[in-house]
Amino acid sequence: MNWQWNFTWEILPRLIEATGLTLLAALIGYGIAVFLGLVFVFAQRSPWKGLSVITRELVEFIRSTPLILQIFFVFYVAPQFGLRLSPWVAGMMAIGFHYAAYLSEVFRGGLDSVDRGQWEAATSLSLGTAHTYRRIILPQALPNAIPGMGNYLVGILKDTPMLSVIGVTELMHTANAIGTESYRFLEPFTLAGIIFLCISLPLAALIRRLEMALRQKLGLIK
Repeated sequence: MNWQWNFTWEILPRLIEATGLTLLAALIGYGIAVFLGLVFVFAQRSPWKGLSVITRELVEFIRSTPLILQIFFVFYVAPQFGLRLSPWVAGMMAIGFHYAAYLSEVFRGGLDSVDRGQWEAATSLSLGTAHTYRRIILPQALPNAIPGMGNYLVGILKDTPMLSVIGVTELMHTANAIGTESYRFLEPFTLAGIIFLCISLPLAALIRRLEMALRQKLGLIK
């Protein structure tokens, strides 16, 4: 099958529009994941044993089940309990919860990498827990967490095609629809792959630069 350039230019606007929706889905899902990931990691470090244990088991449960199952559960099962969500909202919530479990482990590793002496110094100065986290611990933990956070951002971007199973019109859903309509799958799927590549590679490079900039700002490297 030969590549048809006229067909390529014809379908490109639809794919570009779908790319915008894919990026929106990835960013919203990532925002939810970061927020819930912080909630999970602080809940696991809570002095209340029950909260810590429940959160730890919840994180393990989410990490041990596939994302597509969680998408189906939120969209198809949750309405039976009175929670009816649109495909977009259900998809964002499923992605957010799924990656929050992984990001909580990234955040935990970043917090654990901070020297224990920092906590002891803060305690000796009678600093509150919130102040210690905000001004001392988190700024030092963030550079160590950036690589993992970046990897999962790229991971969310590449997992957005799973949302097509509940009808979210992201990039791969649109490419498949174009192929079904035209009986030509070469151009739409190839273009979709190129678009994902053109987003993922610069994003990974940007994350590496951000990590280096943070480490330089904190004086961890010259």
